[in-house]
Formats: sequence, C-alpha cells, structure tokens
Amino acid sequence: MNKNDLIEQWFLRYGDDIYKFLVYYTGSRDVDDLVQDVFLKALGAVGSFEGRAQPKTWLLTIARHTAIDHARKKRLRSWLPDMWLSNLTSEEKTPEEIFDLQEEQQTLYRAIRQVKPAYREVLILRGIKGLSSRETAEILGWTENKVNVTLHRAMKAVKEKLELEGKELIGNAI
Repeated sequence: MNKNDLIEQWFLRYGDDIYKFLVYYTGSRDVDDLVQDVFLKALGAVGSFEGRAQPKTWLLTIARHTAIDHARKKRLRSWLPDMWLSNLTSEEKTPEEIFDLQEEQQTLYRAIRQVKPAYREVLILRGIKGLSSRETAEILGWTENKVNVTLHRAMKAVKEKLELEGKELIGNAI
C-alpha cells in the first residue's frame, strides 16, 4: 500500500477523532484547516511512522503539536499592529456557533479552558477522547503515572471551577 492510500485510510478512520480533539483543544469549531495540516504532516512523515505505535496515537501527537503551533501563531498575531491584521480572518466564534452550544456544555468547556494547559490536554485525551493512560503518556511524552496523577488533579481543578462558577451564577441571580 502506498503512503497516499495509507493516509487516506487513516483519514477515513481517524479524521473525526482528530477533528474533535482539535475542537476541544483549540476551543473553536473552525479547525478544518488544522485537520488538513495534521494529515499533510502525517503524509510527509509517514516514513518515520513505520514500526511505531498505533496510527491514532501518532496522529493525535501530530494534532497536538499542530494545535500548539497554531496557538503560538495566533498569539503572535495578537501582538501585531492592527493594520497588519486587516487581511486575516477572525477565529472568534460567531454568535450562531455560541448559540449552538448547550448551556451545560458551555459551562464545562469554560471550566476546561480555564485550567492550565497540561490539565486541559490530559482531560481532552483521557476524559473526552477516551484514550488509555499508555496512549496519553505516549502522546504527551510522559509516564503513565504522571498522566494518572495529572488527570486526577485536572478533574479536581475543573470541579472547583464549576463550583465557583455555580456560586457566581447564584450570586448574580440574587
């Protein structure tokens, strides 16, 4: 099987998982370009994949690095003068996208976005994507023990954020 067929097969099998991971990771539903970048990078590096772990794990590792690079570029754009940004499209959510998210999902999403990046990564990979500790450790370059400890701490941090937000909502309603 040539590498184009292999990448196409992986895209059909894992494309949705990569898309969902990037949506959770970036906080935006506009990740089609990032998904494309992931599979283009995979196509270019498929020779280095031979004999490695599962394709899904490898692709999620590429997706993570692609999202990190994207965030760095986005941060750089925010520092550039406004006139340089006039040709760039906004990556902010449209009112329709915000409306589409249900209230409970928005609350959880906000809490996840507020925790530190390492917690967010583990929550997405283990809690949302359902990867094993071993797969998550491989993607993040950590030990399985670190993944498990970080997941526990991340869940605690999100719970605290949710409780705090609930108290703020009640306080604002009164």
